[in-house]
Amino acid sequence: MTLKQKKIPAVSVIIPTCNRARWVAAAVESVLNQDFEDFELLVIDDGSTDDTLQRLKGYGNRLRIICQPNRGVSAARNRGIRASRAPLIAFLDSDDLWLPGKLARQAAFFEQNPDCRICQTEEIWVRNGRRVNPKRRHEKTAGMIFERSLELCLVSPSAVMLRRTLLDAVGMFDEHLPACEDYDLWLRVSCRYPVGLIEAPLIVKRGGHADQLSRQPGLDRYRIRAIVKLLEAGLLTRTQHRAAVKVLQQKCAIYAQGCRKRGRIAECSAYTRLAGSYAAS
Repeated sequence: MTLKQKKIPAVSVIIPTCNRARWVAAAVESVLNQDFEDFELLVIDDGSTDDTLQRLKGYGNRLRIICQPNRGVSAARNRGIRASRAPLIAFLDSDDLWLPGKLARQAAFFEQNPDCRICQTEEIWVRNGRRVNPKRRHEKTAGMIFERSLELCLVSPSAVMLRRTLLDAVGMFDEHLPACEDYDLWLRVSCRYPVGLIEAPLIVKRGGHADQLSRQPGLDRYRIRAIVKLLEAGLLTRTQHRAAVKVLQQKCAIYAQGCRKRGRIAECSAYTRLAGSYAAS
């Protein structure tokens, strides 16, 4: 092993992927084409059955490929985190792209803000090949964003860079959540730490395809589970607790109504009871 190989990089980049052969090469290229070079790139193949691996092997030692049986995106990201070496970690979903300068801007941000543990960038949205404008409620802000983040996820994994020590403090992605795992992690982060923001669009979020986790029905049940976990952990301030209970009750009511319409009466009753159990608080 050479001295160059032994050197710990400044940033570890982690791309989880599963059956994204048509997308993943562009994501990898967008990392390898960054002008910031002090990074390692790990691609975690989560049990792909298409030709994803064949496409990745063409990059040789410019990246590390780690294969595992299909266990979901949380397990794939966590596998990458455990295998990575750098003090800074950045994520990229395999259907998204980084724009030039993304790594350099964020690495510089952490040098200039040594107390900051996490930052993200602005982003460009593309749906089915066409650029679309996010709604005002999706507007990103810096600082303590917990209460706004309860309503919907305001942090994009592909836009994030964070210090490894942050994950030591709050934990990694919840592998029991098949979706909304990022919502869960960012709530655990934002209730304790401010989130930095680089006000420049440095990623492209590509959406509209059928295999996106965000297109699954009934996602609020996972958001409800994430909020309940936080409430039970007892880590929230009184104001944060009050805000979390309010959003939990709203989401339970909406989800219970959907269950009732679909004839899932027992499930409807369970979520109604859950909302009621927090009424006194």
